[in-house]
Amino acid sequence: MDGLRAWAMAEDGTVLDDRRSDLGSAALDAAGFEPALRALVWDWQLPSPCLVLACGSVGARHGWAEAPYARVPCSPLGDGLTIAPAGDGLDLRIVGGLGQDKPADVMRGEETLIAGYLAGRPDFDGVVCLPGDQTRWAHVSAGEVVSFQTAMTGELFALLASESILRLTLEPGGRDDPAFDAAVGETMSRPEALASRMFALRAEGLLNAMPPETASARLMGLLLGAELAASRPYWLGREVALVGEGDAMRLYARALEGQGVQVTVVPPDPLITAGLTAARARLKGAA
Repeated sequence: MDGLRAWAMAEDGTVLDDRRSDLGSAALDAAGFEPALRALVWDWQLPSPCLVLACGSVGARHGWAEAPYARVPCSPLGDGLTIAPAGDGLDLRIVGGLGQDKPADVMRGEETLIAGYLAGRPDFDGVVCLPGDQTRWAHVSAGEVVSFQTAMTGELFALLASESILRLTLEPGGRDDPAFDAAVGETMSRPEALASRMFALRAEGLLNAMPPETASARLMGLLLGAELAASRPYWLGREVALVGEGDAMRLYARALEGQGVQVTVVPPDPLITAGLTAARARLKGAA
């Protein structure tokens, strides 16, 4: 979900306060980020100057200031922090995203989560999967992101459920685990049949009274099965850390465990603050 989050943190990374706002990059232009931040934390007693570490779309081309992509393989924190313009009392540094040339891919924000995960498991050798509208699969080894792959599964589901003919058939949020499991298996074995199997959901509803919750579960299963088929080189034979929360996490874990994958589910918030703490430590080390 697009939005603004702010944490007040002590020197050792302890979270002192946590604020959130629905305002995010979709609602703000470059001139709007600083006022939105100041309005969110107006009653915090901030030192002057106050070091502000930021990550995510705040560093995009349309964000507060553009932070360049570091090319993989590299540390998830890339080559350092980008100094961004800010008003009196703020020393703003932005964590840049990661870029991959072949095949072309980018991420912003997820690199901070990966850095936070590695702060707790510096010897981790496996895959960090970050489900969302765009799900990232990142191969991590020796403290670096070696390669990564993005899938638009969540966004495709949302678009199909709201804009396509399938909107008349679905009940997003409904749960039918056996139907989901069967659909995952179908597109893992025959991903080329995805488009026709999706329309069959509409036909099943009209001809055979398929329940809307079953249709929704099958659509998500079909899409996720295609994603797992495409990302097989990432998860096959590797430990997978799933970073996130909510029903999407449950479905990714269920689909992967159904393939015999060792999965560790990790909530995101502690990793964000751990990643920002790691960025601050790197900044102090470079000073």
